[in-house]
Amino acid sequence: MDRNRILAILAKRQAIITDTHVVYTSGKHGDAYVNKDAIYPYTADIFFLCYDLAGEFTNLTDNGPRPEVVIAPAIGGVILSQWTAHHLGALALYAEKDGDLFVIKRGYDKLIKGKKVLVVEDVITTGGSVKKVVEAARACGGEVIGVGALCNRGKITAGDLDVPQLVSLLEIPLKAYEEADCPLCKAGVPINIDVGKGREYLQRKQG
Repeated sequence: MDRNRILAILAKRQAIITDTHVVYTSGKHGDAYVNKDAIYPYTADIFFLCYDLAGEFTNLTDNGPRPEVVIAPAIGGVILSQWTAHHLGALALYAEKDGDLFVIKRGYDKLIKGKKVLVVEDVITTGGSVKKVVEAARACGGEVIGVGALCNRGKITAGDLDVPQLVSLLEIPLKAYEEADCPLCKAGVPINIDVGKGREYLQRKQG
């Protein structure tokens, strides 16, 4: 894993945004954002990022089983699932959101049953989405051997996700505040509507 190359890719695509007021998927607020959507259009960049991620789970003879299936939460995670699975020679699947849960449809549940499963995600903040995909994979009879992420920004651990192993290409801890405690809200800093859930947040407020 080449951390300098990873940082160079993120910098080139302006994927790390600072000095802003963003609303995260969790509903918390913060002043920085890892914009994974800025990377997805560039297949060469995704190729190398997923190559590095797959490399962390390729030679697990001494530490554990090699993945047979890679699964991710839709939507953006689908791209990571495809490329990471390609490098591993594994099946590439995805889980879909259904209310507050993630479910595995389209006959993919049959492809998971009895196999070693790696769950991948782009950015882990609270770990909530990833943990739901882990639970969905286990409910289908898969053996989850670990989680791989491009970026862990919430200091989440393998124990938090109830998995044997968590590998992140980057650890970028960013501050996150409950809305009631957000200093940016108190200072009147405008919400960023271009990234995160800012637009939806303002629509709810206005509604």
